[in-house]
Amino acid sequence: MTTSAGPARRFGGRWIEYWDPEDEGFWQSTGKRIANRNLWQSIFSEHIGFSIWTIWSVLVLFMGPEYGFDAAQKFFLVAVPTLVGAILRLPYTFAVARFGGRNWTVFGAALLIVPTLLAMIVMEPGVGYGTLLAVAAVAGVGGGNFASSMANINAFFPERSKGWALGLNAGGGNLGVPVAQLLGLLVIATLGAGQPRVLLAIYLPFVVASSALAWKRMDNIAAMSNDTGAFTEACRDRQTWIMSLLYVGTFGSFIGYSFAFGLVLQNQFDRTPLQAAAVTFIGPLIGSLIRPYGGRLADRFGGARVTVWNFAGMAVATAVVILASGAQSLAVFTLGFILLFTLSGIGNGSTYKMIPAIFTGRARRAIAEGADREAQLATARRLSGAVIGIAGAVGALGGLFINLAFRQSFLAVDSGTPAFWSFLAFYVVCIGVTWAVYLRPRSMPLRDGETAALARI
Repeated sequence: MTTSAGPARRFGGRWIEYWDPEDEGFWQSTGKRIANRNLWQSIFSEHIGFSIWTIWSVLVLFMGPEYGFDAAQKFFLVAVPTLVGAILRLPYTFAVARFGGRNWTVFGAALLIVPTLLAMIVMEPGVGYGTLLAVAAVAGVGGGNFASSMANINAFFPERSKGWALGLNAGGGNLGVPVAQLLGLLVIATLGAGQPRVLLAIYLPFVVASSALAWKRMDNIAAMSNDTGAFTEACRDRQTWIMSLLYVGTFGSFIGYSFAFGLVLQNQFDRTPLQAAAVTFIGPLIGSLIRPYGGRLADRFGGARVTVWNFAGMAVATAVVILASGAQSLAVFTLGFILLFTLSGIGNGSTYKMIPAIFTGRARRAIAEGADREAQLATARRLSGAVIGIAGAVGALGGLFINLAFRQSFLAVDSGTPAFWSFLAFYVVCIGVTWAVYLRPRSMPLRDGETAALARI
């Protein structure tokens, strides 16, 4: 089943020539074991990638007055790796098809050594702002790892299990955010805010281990290789851009708030670095842990239903944050923010479940009409993998928008309240789009040929 050599166009080894997780017999006898082995290693590698990508949200807490940077500069600094990571998600997604999921995971994990070492070199008072921006940008490579990891794991699991599997993969990766923040809290609490290099040194051996274990434990799926047309097809499909918009609202919120929360606490509520670090990790931790359950809820009740109610909850939570901000109530503000993180985690799981369900549903309809089963399911896997990459890239840009909105808000009125009003308006838009496209009763087929029942994915 697994070969160590293949056609000349392939790189490395451990290529699986035949893979059909929708075949129950194959899945139970062979596929499940292989898929789970790849899943758990993928989670670890993605976890380290997320930690390095978001580590600047922790490093800015070490930057006291001696660094000479104001709040707006810090918000922009943490926005830079968000932007680079979002852009890299597209090539990272299709690198899986070009080089193989295992091979690219090994490379992507090893590449994290570069931003970690660069940050260790430059993190000290007196460093130029431009230098910090350049080094923070290099950390964006960690954000690309998410897209390649999700596209790879999507191909390993049957449609009935994708919500849980993708939720576990993404949630375990997302846990890299609070873990980095917790480690930052530990360093600040024990050594003070002047030792950021200690935090970076902790991660170096884990980066090496991540790459080495991926080399040893993961596999490439031959059916995914050299799929050059998936991106073009996905870009032409309106579902790609609808799902990307919804993912801006869920993952964009999660990653944007993860980068910004500590800075908001410091600048709006005058928290010290230790006080901010003691709270910052809670929201990302809950949002990461609950993400797989967002996928499981979507498996049970339908991704669209879970997503629309989730956006309604995010709108309510944002209103709570706005009220608390105006009243300068730190306790209520923090509780509202943690609720936003929790709901963003659920929404991350439910929206990602929707993507493969859309394309698998199309494949099943075509099979029922007489089309070739293996070809249709392969098309569903390749397109859903492409859309996962595109949506992941666009969704990550939401984190950039959040940090830029906070930057402008603090520049204008020295408060994050105007930014929160804009977030509330966006969540209302997402509620309307989810209902109109996937839940509204229809008497006519959808434009792309899906029935109304299929749209309730």
